[in-house]
Amino acid sequence: MTESQKDNLVLFPKTLDYYQIQLTRMLETERFGDAKALLAFLLQCGGEAERHHAEWEALLGWLEAAFPDAKEERPGGPEAEDDGLEDAEESFRRRLNERSEQDADYVPRLLQALEAAEDPEQQLLVLGQLSHLEHRDIEPGLRRFLEADEHYPAVQFKALQVLRKQGASGPVALWREGERLAVEAEATPLSFDEFPPVVQTVLERVRQAAEVSDPTLSYFAEEMWKECVQAAYGTPVYRRMTDDDDRSCDLWAAALHQFLIEKLHGRASDEEVREQYGITGELRFPYEQALRWLRQFAGESGPAT
Repeated sequence: MTESQKDNLVLFPKTLDYYQIQLTRMLETERFGDAKALLAFLLQCGGEAERHHAEWEALLGWLEAAFPDAKEERPGGPEAEDDGLEDAEESFRRRLNERSEQDADYVPRLLQALEAAEDPEQQLLVLGQLSHLEHRDIEPGLRRFLEADEHYPAVQFKALQVLRKQGASGPVALWREGERLAVEAEATPLSFDEFPPVVQTVLERVRQAAEVSDPTLSYFAEEMWKECVQAAYGTPVYRRMTDDDDRSCDLWAAALHQFLIEKLHGRASDEEVREQYGITGELRFPYEQALRWLRQFAGESGPAT
């Protein structure tokens, strides 16, 4: 590939998501050389990719410093098809457990690295390794990690998922916006399908509403909503999201729809969306609360109530 070709590379949303998933799997399976090669490739891409350049540069810098000798394992570069992914993950799981059995300090070192890391990407990397292990120190270590300080929502949720995989049960303490919360470890969803039905219904409502008028919006709605419910998990906002009530479903679907219209099309008026979802009377205020929370989640406004 020539330099001029690289300069003209533009990643569209679905292609970008594919590479993001590949990058996560490379990090989880310790294919750090492949991850560095993929990051170097992504940093040369434009379009949607440009929004992630600062994050990728920081991650690539950390990988270069932490694993300077890691080389690309799979020929063909980042565009090559990874047909052996499942086998690689199973092999990685076996390797990790063998290492843990041979080195009694391996898991304690991972837990120390988790506590010492400040960057959420690094914390998620360690949690990805812990998710493949079974060890008596993991549950108490993660409980201490969550209770000791507030962490990025995605990190908290991933830690709760690892706890559930360890067979943990009972309340787990964590912090969000200075407030101490408690969630039941065994109730943590391991996939989007395990969230309450009303969460699925919100997404389905948006898909149906956007099917004719704006099909692209449905794709973004799925990605955004999945991130939102994970970020809200365990908070009062999550309890409002999962309120098993048709009106609650409508107001969250309307808020999600309106937020995406603002992001994708820059249209601020919400009259059409409110009419489409029947947001009138007593629903108006909770709808506005939900929309404010979505904007806060995206880093666009002050605290939501």
